Formats: sequence, C-alpha cells, structure tokens
Amino acid sequence: MPPTKVETALSVVATTFDDVTIAPDIVNRYYAASSAGDLDTLVACFVPDAHVIDEGQSYHGVAEIRAWRESLASRFTYTLDITGVERTGEDAYVVSTHLEGDFPGGVVDLDQRFSLVDGLISALRI
Repeated sequence: MPPTKVETALSVVATTFDDVTIAPDIVNRYYAASSAGDLDTLVACFVPDAHVIDEGQSYHGVAEIRAWRESLASRFTYTLDITGVERTGEDAYVVSTHLEGDFPGGVVDLDQRFSLVDGLISALRI
C-alpha cells in the first residue's frame, strides 16, 4: 500500500506506511506527536534521563529535549517524509527521513537513530 501523507498545523507532513510493522509503537508515537505539535506527548516518549544529539548539540533529560523541540518549531517550517525503517539491534532502530523546508539548505535526508529502554526512547541521534 502506498504511503499516506497527513498535513498538520505545523506544516509537517508525516508519512505512514500501512504495511510496515517494524517500527515499535513508541517511535510511531514520537512521529505522530511531532507532526501534531503535541510536545507533552512527544516528551512522554522519552525516559527521564534520555539524550538527543541533533546538529552536533546534545540535549539531556526531558526539560532540555522539550526546549530543543520548542526551538525547532519556532525556527523552521518543514515537511517530513519517512522513507524507511530498519531494526539495527534488539532495541535500536534507524528511521530514514526526507525533510524539505525553510531551514538552511532547504532539503536534507537524515537517518534518525533511536535506542529504546523499557518501551521508551532513551537516545535519539539525528
């Protein structure tokens, strides 16, 4: 079945693949919350001491992760398409994404690497 695109208020387009079951629920919830601009749900996807690395910057704990996401939402408008999901370990996944927007360069393909602990995200490296 072809991907489904959903527009959101933040001008983010999330692509879901109806026949892909490899991504765990928490990763799907992360992208759904991101697309909806629901910071409370997004932050709840992480363990309390999680860490994120994005553009060479590190964010530790849910307060810093919330601030990171708030900063992204206020600085850029973009679309995000999920182009693939790969399980790379027992609790590790790589989600390949394609972004287009008003950020420097305007277009980028990124691999977002998730590590999970007890069903929540413990690390995200972009």
